[in-house]
Amino acid sequence: MTKALVTGCAGFIGSHLTQRLLNDGVTVIGIDGFVDNYDVAAKLRNLAEIGSHPAFTFHSTMLQAERWKDWLDGVDVVYHLAALPGVRNSWGKAFAEYVSHNILATQLLLEACMQRPKPPVIVVSSSSSVYGTMQGTLTDESAPLRPVSPYGVTKEAMEQVCSVYVKAYGLPITMLRYFTVYGPRQRPDMAFHRFFRQMMKGDPVVVYGDGQQSRDFTYVTDAVEANILAGRHAAPGEIFNVGGNREVKLIDVLNIMGTLMNISPKISFQPGPAGDSLRTCADIRLAEQRLGYRPQVSLEEGLRRQLADMRFQPRS
Repeated sequence: MTKALVTGCAGFIGSHLTQRLLNDGVTVIGIDGFVDNYDVAAKLRNLAEIGSHPAFTFHSTMLQAERWKDWLDGVDVVYHLAALPGVRNSWGKAFAEYVSHNILATQLLLEACMQRPKPPVIVVSSSSSVYGTMQGTLTDESAPLRPVSPYGVTKEAMEQVCSVYVKAYGLPITMLRYFTVYGPRQRPDMAFHRFFRQMMKGDPVVVYGDGQQSRDFTYVTDAVEANILAGRHAAPGEIFNVGGNREVKLIDVLNIMGTLMNISPKISFQPGPAGDSLRTCADIRLAEQRLGYRPQVSLEEGLRRQLADMRFQPRS
């Protein structure tokens, strides 16, 4: 790979991926529309972390602008991370925005890639939200898709759109279902960021639900590695879980955070909102076998790194 397009390059995962590609000697075209689902200043800080690398060209615009000649010329791999994230905000009138950013914009991208003389490999970011609340032991990629939020519905629909382009046109698309990514630059609306910030201020930590809900947490550089591996090794139409290989209850995460900060967190339990999964648990064996994906950063180490980063960032 010599040239890549990263959509959503100023976001949490996108900025880390862009940095990794540049460090690997790849020329990167980055696109970000600065959707105001959270403080744009955080995204600008992410861009500042990338810096003025001579191999990086940035376009501040939405995919709907359709400047494909500028964006796709000479590109070998497209990493499509641009999306409107967040379960709790996807209800009501906001659903139309989720459809626009998560489904319609993706279809525009696929159409543009299909028109290239040689279509680039396309690695699409999906979410464990497509599964809903998981049952049994580990959840593999063949599990039923039962999203419990409008956000999850848009991610499932996006996957279906990608699948029909693979079947109809052989477009080289692979999809990655992330399981709760965390680490430095995590969005301020996400749980770990909120928990650390509340502890820093001495405020009670607000937990929605009883704290017994569990998650499979993925450190951001492991998610980035999954993208790189998928761009190199995945076959058209393949879908992979990207997890941290460990299911942990939220209350236990808070205890780890408290230990890192040398405090005993004060917890305020609030009613759980509609659309939250009670359990996620990734079976990552397919990604291990097909891509060579193996998560490298433990939850304890990842939380330590996120805390260290947040202590140097403006409060948000």
